[in-house]
Amino acid sequence: MDERSDFLQQNIEALIFCAQEPLSAQEIRACMCELLAADVPEEHIAQALEVIVEKYVHPQYVFQVMHAGGGYRFLTKPAFQPAVATLLKHQSRRRLSASAAETLAIVAYKQPITKAQLEAIRGVNCDYAIQKLLERSLVEIKGKSEGPGRPLLYGPGKKFMEYFGINSMAELPRLKDLAEEGEESLGTPGE
Repeated sequence: MDERSDFLQQNIEALIFCAQEPLSAQEIRACMCELLAADVPEEHIAQALEVIVEKYVHPQYVFQVMHAGGGYRFLTKPAFQPAVATLLKHQSRRRLSASAAETLAIVAYKQPITKAQLEAIRGVNCDYAIQKLLERSLVEIKGKSEGPGRPLLYGPGKKFMEYFGINSMAELPRLKDLAEEGEESLGTPGE
């Protein structure tokens, strides 16, 4: 490895490590072009990312560089999930409530959607669930409806894909598949 590619890889690692959200290859390239005051070809960034991802596959590391949520980030390897889960439990990081999870699922599949539409589907008031999802950036305001009163429209937020470890909405299970799975788990009468 020559000094230039080593320098590039080390700086990209530093960017990924310090970023609070997944960092896209385009964002990395923009930073490196500014840092070096030169055009850094996309293929050099891609090659460096490939080497970095491969480097952290080695068992000596407890973390890895993953591509999720549209970018790259350091994540703990699955083998260390019990230790991380214990820490999270101690820090009282709450999971989504059933109400918030249901609201989020409806927003994801019916986007953009108004609060009134959400409430019509769920059959209950969604103020609290929407507020909690907005606070966590799992849902965001996408604009206003053209309907009477011009209510706010909600859609998945910037942390939605990161939370679920996906790169695009196309990776969500299809509603048809979920319905079939639900029917299979219910079984047939007489079983």
